[in-house]
Amino acid sequence: MPNRQPDAIDAVDNLARIHTTHGGATHTEPAPLSRHGALATIVKELSPAYFAMVMATGIVSVSAHLLGMVQLASVLFVLNVAVYAVIWVLFLLRFWWFRPRIVEDLTDHQRGPGFFTAVAASCILGNQFVVQADNFAVAELLWFLGSALWVLLIYTILTALTVKQVKPDLYDGISGAWLLAVVATQSVAGLSALISHHWEQPYRLIINFFALSMWLWGGMLYIWMISLIFYRYTFFRLSPDHLTPPYWINMGAMAISVLAGSQLILNVDHAPFLNSLLPFLKGFTVFYWATGTWWIPMLILLATWRHVYSRHPLTYDPLYWGAVFPLGMYSACTFRMAHALHLDFLYPVPTVFFGLAFVAWLITFTGLCKRLFAGVRTLFKGPSHPRPSV
Repeated sequence: MPNRQPDAIDAVDNLARIHTTHGGATHTEPAPLSRHGALATIVKELSPAYFAMVMATGIVSVSAHLLGMVQLASVLFVLNVAVYAVIWVLFLLRFWWFRPRIVEDLTDHQRGPGFFTAVAASCILGNQFVVQADNFAVAELLWFLGSALWVLLIYTILTALTVKQVKPDLYDGISGAWLLAVVATQSVAGLSALISHHWEQPYRLIINFFALSMWLWGGMLYIWMISLIFYRYTFFRLSPDHLTPPYWINMGAMAISVLAGSQLILNVDHAPFLNSLLPFLKGFTVFYWATGTWWIPMLILLATWRHVYSRHPLTYDPLYWGAVFPLGMYSACTFRMAHALHLDFLYPVPTVFFGLAFVAWLITFTGLCKRLFAGVRTLFKGPSHPRPSV
């Protein structure tokens, strides 16, 4: 069974309890944690995939902006900038205090792919700065950061998992989280194509070629990985515990590929070499969209089987941000593709999926707030005095 990502608040709650002995009887009582100790606990157990919250919030915000909900989009934009900064602080503290845990996570088949959320989060936030704020300077900084992280992580993680001597079998080792590598790749491609409008020639031509190359590589990577995931689906036992929320990335990876492809189609006037590839770009963009669309009913059926038929509890887990993101991305990518290919009959689809994505975002965000509130209450709760045993 795949390892569940530890929840930081649970870790604080566990460490906040100690055993005391009175007259031979053992009692469990709350113990106060220092703020530094609680922060260290949260940082130590922080999921590598927590940047998925930035991915989900960012794309829901972009989708709201595209659909004309400017005020809602602006609120989510400001919130996303704050969340991005906080998560980076926590990750840098984790690197400084618990470097061995970072190395351990990087070489873990379940947790390692979660680091790719840092790439996608940076690039999606960069998209927000271009689309919502018309700020290319910050977007370019985020593009440089995302591209550097992509190079660092794609080769570090894949090399580490390749040369690792003790490996899990396919049953325990593969999950939808692996497709975060595709999402990261396509996020770099999409932001590259978007910021190219701000660059002069010949750099505009070069960055569009880079965007095209990344887009093609992301598609090839998806084919490799989805083959293993589909094989895992159909030839191994699948329990409700195995069907974790990141399996929605099966669709999300295709959706972000559509978004990047649509941007390349819109860039034909800025990079003449794309004109000769236009039929190919259009064909593969529709191919990606059709593939992502096929996954939606399948994922809904599997989620119904997990939570309704098998009665798996629906409680907050940071992994659920990986299910919110694909819904928001499908809304944004369908809008962009409809615009790029003049498919006006598709315009109602983004509105429907934005509604689903926003509801899912609200539910997940509410779950996070409840956990944070419970954690803060535990942190500042003073010790209770145990009753002596009689």
